[in-house]
This record gives sequence, structure tokens and C-alpha cells, in this order.
Amino acid sequence: MILRIDMASDIPIYQQIRNQVVLAVAKEILKPGDALPTVRQLAQDIGVNPMTVNKAYALLKDEGLIIIDRRHGAQISDCGKGDIVFNQDFDNRLELLISEARMRGATKQEITKHLLNLIDLVFE
Repeated sequence: MILRIDMASDIPIYQQIRNQVVLAVAKEILKPGDALPTVRQLAQDIGVNPMTVNKAYALLKDEGLIIIDRRHGAQISDCGKGDIVFNQDFDNRLELLISEARMRGATKQEITKHLLNLIDLVFE
């Protein structure tokens, strides 16, 4: 698994790890049942403290994206693909992002075009 971690980013490393796994699952690079590297292995591969990776894995587990088993390690879970549930948190986060774009002068058409491009990117 190749992760792109930006050590100079304002986004915490554990959040970057979490986000990269989410993107890989969304793009079907990682599929249910696929194993993730061990905490120690991933930490060594990207040059971070194992506690950082552990925190990312804990987030992913809490979100139901991975399951952790002592015998098999961390694996991508079958998170109910096809069972589309948009909750209030999703709506709130998207509303905030759209509001920030509008606040910076983006038009409805620009935001729509950008969203559609991102949707196409994720579903390719």
C-alpha cells in the first residue's frame, strides 16, 4: 500500500493516513478483505511513530471501515457497500465546504462543476 504523506502539511499525519485509506477504498484500490500493513510495518515504511499509525487505524475501526483481529491484523471491512446512508454529519461537512467555497467567491456553477469532476474521479 503506497501512501502519500506530506510531513509539512497542517493535516495531522494520522488523519492523512486515514484519508488515504478512505480514498483507496472509495476508488476500489482496496477491497473488503484486503489486509493492511501492520502498524509497525506501515510506521516504518512512511517513517512515523507507530502510535501515529495506531491512531489512524483506531479512527478507521471506529468508522467501521476496517476490522482488527489479532490473528489476521487489520483488514478492510465490508462496510455495507450498496447500503447508501447519508447522515447528518455528511450533510454538515459538505454544507460547510460549499459555504467556504461560496465565501471565497465561487459560483454555484463552479462548485457544481468541481463536485461533478470529483465524483467522476472517485467513480472511474
